[in-house]
Amino acid sequence: MNKLPLAKRVQILSMLCEGSSMRSISRVADVSINTVTSLLEKAGAACAEHHHKAVRGVQSKRVQCDEIWSFCYAKAKNVATAKAAPEEAGDVWTWTALDADSKLILSWLVGGRDAGYATEFMQDVADRLANRVQLTTDGHKAYLEAVEGAFGAEVDYAQLVKLYGDTPGPAGRYSPAECTGIRKTRIEGRPDKAHVSTSYVERQNLTMRMSMRRFTRLTNAFSKKAENHAHMVALYTVWYNFVRTHKTLRCSPAMAAGISATLWSMEDVVALVDAREAPAAKRGPYKTRQPKAA
Repeated sequence: MNKLPLAKRVQILSMLCEGSSMRSISRVADVSINTVTSLLEKAGAACAEHHHKAVRGVQSKRVQCDEIWSFCYAKAKNVATAKAAPEEAGDVWTWTALDADSKLILSWLVGGRDAGYATEFMQDVADRLANRVQLTTDGHKAYLEAVEGAFGAEVDYAQLVKLYGDTPGPAGRYSPAECTGIRKTRIEGRPDKAHVSTSYVERQNLTMRMSMRRFTRLTNAFSKKAENHAHMVALYTVWYNFVRTHKTLRCSPAMAAGISATLWSMEDVVALVDAREAPAAKRGPYKTRQPKAA
């Protein structure tokens, strides 16, 4: 089977994580769009597997959680009139949990915004932590039971709710009304109010929108398949955690969190793909028993 040269695969994956659309990548890299899609699928599966295994037993003090909106195939309000819309068409939410000190993405989940996804997401967050943490989320009600089910009383949990005025923002159609204040509410344990914040995870949401073309608003680069949306988030997460140097930390979040000793390159991500695709070692040929001489 033909395989793209290492440099070409590094170029494609790097462009995917730097905000380029898949069709622009196919033109610049001089490969077909199917080649870009195939590499994304393989890299996404390999990165999801690596994150699942590597980001474990994290020593954290403060964790912030949030959800970022996007859509697949068509916005929810347009699904009914869309032609040949797949079952997964509509709004897609990406849940993220961020360690406030190392900026490590602890967990992510792509799906809906209901209680079922909140429960699955929070259980995964709890499973990756090695100690009691202070947890901050927004005021989404689904978090209440999800956090209780995942952590019980072993968490210092607070919600931060932003308060907005009645008039819309002046910047444009996606700008919310002017923020007039915040409300911090203790839910469980003894959270330090000085550290009840979602600022870091919200800033990470901006990085996601800038780094993945399918999150960009008012373009035709949105996801057409939910599975590929999840593959891109998996690739982005490993790139963000292990490859990208955080400007403030001057190292990768994985290095700051102590789960990686070195700064990765995109070649290391390609190595994950190759390792996952490598065939298992084959057993030697069986020896046939020779019939006894008559």
